[in-house]
Amino acid sequence: MVMEGEGELLDLSHLSEAEQSSILEVLLRDSELRSRDEGRLRALQQKEADPVRLRSLSGAWFNEERSKRHRDAKNSVDIVQASIRRRKPRTDLPLSGVFNGQTEDAPPTNNKDPTSQINDKKDEDDKRSYRSQNHLTPTPRPRTRSPNTQSLQDSNSISSSEYYSRRNVHREETGEGTLQDSEDTNSVSSGVTDADPTPLRPGSSVSSLQSNYTLSGSMMSLFSSGEFGAVEVKGRVLFSLDYDTQMEELQIRVCRCEDLAAARKNHSDPYVKAYLLPDKSSHSKKKTSVKKKTLNPVFDQTLKYKMSVSEVRGRTLNLSVWHAAPLGRNLFLGEVELELAHWDWKHTRSDWYQLQPRVQCSPESICSRGNILLSIKFIPAGSEGGGLPLTGELHIWLREAQGLLSTKGGAVDSFIKSYVLPDTSRSSGQKTRVVKRSVSPTYNHTMVYDGFQPADLREACAELTVWHREGLKTHLLGGVRLSRGTGLSYGGAVCWMDSTEEEASVWNSMILNPNQWMDTTLPIRTNLADRPE
Repeated sequence: MVMEGEGELLDLSHLSEAEQSSILEVLLRDSELRSRDEGRLRALQQKEADPVRLRSLSGAWFNEERSKRHRDAKNSVDIVQASIRRRKPRTDLPLSGVFNGQTEDAPPTNNKDPTSQINDKKDEDDKRSYRSQNHLTPTPRPRTRSPNTQSLQDSNSISSSEYYSRRNVHREETGEGTLQDSEDTNSVSSGVTDADPTPLRPGSSVSSLQSNYTLSGSMMSLFSSGEFGAVEVKGRVLFSLDYDTQMEELQIRVCRCEDLAAARKNHSDPYVKAYLLPDKSSHSKKKTSVKKKTLNPVFDQTLKYKMSVSEVRGRTLNLSVWHAAPLGRNLFLGEVELELAHWDWKHTRSDWYQLQPRVQCSPESICSRGNILLSIKFIPAGSEGGGLPLTGELHIWLREAQGLLSTKGGAVDSFIKSYVLPDTSRSSGQKTRVVKRSVSPTYNHTMVYDGFQPADLREACAELTVWHREGLKTHLLGGVRLSRGTGLSYGGAVCWMDSTEEEASVWNSMILNPNQWMDTTLPIRTNLADRPE
């Protein structure tokens, strides 16, 4: 739910306790119906293969039409929830606070980043609204309890804490900075998240890809905006990895955590969340159940991913620990990242891993957006017998990419475009098909360029660029340039002869070994020098 300003909220301070209780009962019933409908959609997705029939049975067509007709309509349930959570601040001040020189509006003195300060300011607003006059009803998520508000909470037929514990909804910060209900609500109790029916509801949003295969520090920090740094990261997590070759299933056994940081008064409500980066969509997200009021939770749950071993090797496991806040942002307690490409799958024993803080970084700092697997070969004229080929041929076999990271996050619809410079004519440009919604797409496409002499290869450059198609637009993700990297072509200085040592090594090996495939895996660079069209 996007909160654009306080003007969208409702003033519920005049409601009595009975009226407040009735509102909570309605919200609880609404959440139960939503959860039941989400379960129905999950079952439909699993057994209905026809997308047209699925769209009809799921009711997605109705939601789409409604969103077109009522684009500016606000979700009344979300408005009421936010209104209950965020009351008007107090206008009075106790005399004791005046004489002691204290004000409730004093800003925090701790040094944090701007995001954390904003989040802490929201928490302080919640605290101030909760410590309000006796005639005000309690907030759904109290941070502190005073004697006056304690009696009011105990008198409610359905207390706010009971409502939100029964609803078991976790709110997390999305990449756009909006608060949303986590779509895999059932996974919090089951420990394994099924395919999320998010695409069937236009009003919901999907978590986006957040990773970087070559960046040091946290890969999840690229597009994350949540409450990080509010709690000091400490403690460790015990888990194990195993791959079932018969089931083609990755199994992550989350055993327990130890000595976690206290998110609230001497306790936390922790749970563990897993992603197989760079995919941070709902299909990649798995959660354990929430353990209440403990710093040493025991989970003993297995998170399972159905995928081939080759796809697993192209992923990075991100295992993070969070404090579940029923109403508000969940608090980050630490994380662990493992590159599965280097994992020893014979090692199935559970090990302790120290939790690490999340290092914030900007997408502009990324030097690579994944890897590209390719093979190149040069066939000299007449080398295959019978005078064939008539001229020298350059073959570029684009096999696949791994760990593609888009500029905005989200699923990637990618294709690769190639040129052999200095020829930038339309006939020189070739491209693969578009592989939709994949972070590790398989292209299996061979580009063939003819008319080459061996001497031409020393002056040429094979430019391969990876593109993300978004509707009618395309965005450049990065690329590679295979050449000698001398900066010169036919005696003139050119900007596109900027190959790295690794790229130049592959190109030189191809020149020295004609008629042989040169296999390589190269990072998709984002620092390609701009060339004139």
